[in-house]
Amino acid sequence: GILSIEQLISRVGVIGVTLMALLSGFGAVNCPYTYMSYFLRNVTDADILALERRLLQTMDMIVSKKKRIAVAHRTMFQRGEVHNRPTGFWGMIKSVTTSVPGGENLSLIQQEVDALEELSRQLFLETADLHATKERIEYSKTFQGKYFNFLGYFFSIYCVWKIFMATINIVFDRVGKTDPVTRGIEITVNYLGIQFDVKFWSQHISFILVGIIIVTSIRGLLITLTKFFYAISSSKSSNVIVLLLAQIMGMYFVSSVLLIRMSMPLEYRTIITEVLGEL
Repeated sequence: GILSIEQLISRVGVIGVTLMALLSGFGAVNCPYTYMSYFLRNVTDADILALERRLLQTMDMIVSKKKRIAVAHRTMFQRGEVHNRPTGFWGMIKSVTTSVPGGENLSLIQQEVDALEELSRQLFLETADLHATKERIEYSKTFQGKYFNFLGYFFSIYCVWKIFMATINIVFDRVGKTDPVTRGIEITVNYLGIQFDVKFWSQHISFILVGIIIVTSIRGLLITLTKFFYAISSSKSSNVIVLLLAQIMGMYFVSSVLLIRMSMPLEYRTIITEVLGEL
């Protein structure tokens, strides 16, 4: 029926799995880009100093032109031109096109100030980006930075492999019978030729892995959504955003349970399938 658990979870799972795919795709691109030294551009102190010098020169030009505007306004006020300025449409046109005695064109100077202020904003953002890149370069030279750099390469290769295998599974309609942990332990035991209780340890390691996946994925979801909601939230929309966050969390959790089945041994995977239905 349309109100059965299987029907409802299947509809919730469509949205949840789509959300997980978007977040996973963003993380798969953003994480290596953030931590791998391959993507870091070379930034020196000379580059930062040159850009800061340009920023200071631009700020000095803005201050100088604003000072000229203030002096011109004071001159106009002293001569009584502010109080006797004509009103209406033609008065506004005249005030824009007329130069101040002494050769100052206020409208032209104001346009130059606006252009310089926009340039100063761009220079400031670029300077901040250079400082952030310099900090990333210094961080990449530390032990933790080298560790994350190695993980970036490792998970990039792993991501490509997962995309390749997922494509094959979709094209040939394959369903894995063995979870990755059990399969990995079996390959290791057969390769090394050691005595090992595969069934016992695969269950425990699988449950630990599933727990880590749930905790880290939900933590990543909360961090990402918090940044997004901080950017769009206001005092009027806070209740709606909290409600939306609760709905997304519910869908995300159900979708995690659906997808985590493939990381569990077959007997436990069957139990989840009996509860949720053949999805």
